[in-house]
Amino acid sequence: MYNQDTIVALATPSGAGAIAVIRLSGPDAIIIGASVFKSIHGKDLKNQPTHTILLGHIIDGKKVIDEVLASVFKNPKSYTGEDTVEFSCHGSSYIQQEIIQLLLRKGCRSAQAGEFTLRAFLNGKMDLSQAEAVADLIASENEAAHQVAIQQMRGGFSNEIANLREELLNFASLIELELDFAEEDVEFADRKQFEALLVKIENVLKKLIDSFATGNVIKNGIPVAIAGAPNAGKSTLLNALLNEERAIVSDIAGTTRDAIEDELTIKGIGFRFIDTAGIRDTIDTIESIGISKTYEKINQARLVLFLFDANGYANNFKALEVEINKIKNKYPQKKVLLIANKTDLLSSESSQILTEKFPDAILISALKQDGIEQLKEKLLSLVNTGVLTSGDTIVTNARHYDSLNKALEEIKKVQLGLQENLSGDLLAIDIRQALFYFGEITGQVTNDELLGNIFANFCIGK
Repeated sequence: MYNQDTIVALATPSGAGAIAVIRLSGPDAIIIGASVFKSIHGKDLKNQPTHTILLGHIIDGKKVIDEVLASVFKNPKSYTGEDTVEFSCHGSSYIQQEIIQLLLRKGCRSAQAGEFTLRAFLNGKMDLSQAEAVADLIASENEAAHQVAIQQMRGGFSNEIANLREELLNFASLIELELDFAEEDVEFADRKQFEALLVKIENVLKKLIDSFATGNVIKNGIPVAIAGAPNAGKSTLLNALLNEERAIVSDIAGTTRDAIEDELTIKGIGFRFIDTAGIRDTIDTIESIGISKTYEKINQARLVLFLFDANGYANNFKALEVEINKIKNKYPQKKVLLIANKTDLLSSESSQILTEKFPDAILISALKQDGIEQLKEKLLSLVNTGVLTSGDTIVTNARHYDSLNKALEEIKKVQLGLQENLSGDLLAIDIRQALFYFGEITGQVTNDELLGNIFANFCIGK
């Protein structure tokens, strides 16, 4: 996967803009960069110290392509750990392509997706979990996702895994040493200390594994289905949450015939709200398709907001109970939040009965936007965000989650082996396997296929 070519790519988004950054990295980056760059003060790019910026022009023969800033980063003090040059040019698409084509003719190769970060990993500038955090940071769309990605990129998760691996490795070395003195029946590894270490590792692994549920929510957002009967006010609620006219609102039952989705960030956490077709028996073919999609969306959602017209059920709350139970029985594993809408039309007596019968329901008026903030607070309370403020490590990567689970299985095998007084050679097999899974996370154990899968998801230029 990795060779000594000098690579080039656009490091900023493609298309026209104020400026664009073109990045070169590799053994000949400075030489090739110097061959096309002419400083306005006559300075030679090849003779500049690292972390230097020069103003000049990109020259193709006698043709001036653009006035640029050239930044020089010499190995190993660069992002990739190699000699690197970055040209900050004007953001014309034509200029970008002219400079890149010129550099290709001078001996560069077009960078593959994620190749700059791959080289940073291979050159020891970051471990594999930190490299993956770079992609998460680029993709972060809310404060929480950004916070987790930054923490991982700075090595929080890596350090935790590295410390566990080092402690386990020390005991593994002692166990392996015992095998060399098997005939003399000596023990170099204190079994009591080893048991205590395994308990510590088990607890840390369980904590990291449990954090994945929260991490996945933070990274991908929380899908929330807004369900209920026609004319309950689902589209009005969506508009009130988003504070814009996103969905068509009408008094005609069955107006929403397809799912409408939009995202909202509430105090750093992303929620993806899905306004669905009203659930009812109908002979309308198109509406029936919409209702089928409603059930699909509810199935995909992590949380269901069951919205009902409180005023419409004011004289028959038993019928409402039947409707609510239909949803709860159909989706017993789903968290269903009851939302009583149009409560501004209720009499004080009906309002009191509603509160008594459904104490967990949130009372709102979507039209008047009453209770919307209370609803948002309730949504936040259903997400475990405590780990964000505590600074604890959160796992967001499915690959890491899988390796942690496998490592935990091996640790449990070692614990069982100690309890049954298994020989050191049998313990060593499971210890080595646990170390293997730790190494998979940070990249101490890797292969070309794994690296290819990870870095293929990066953007070109990063």
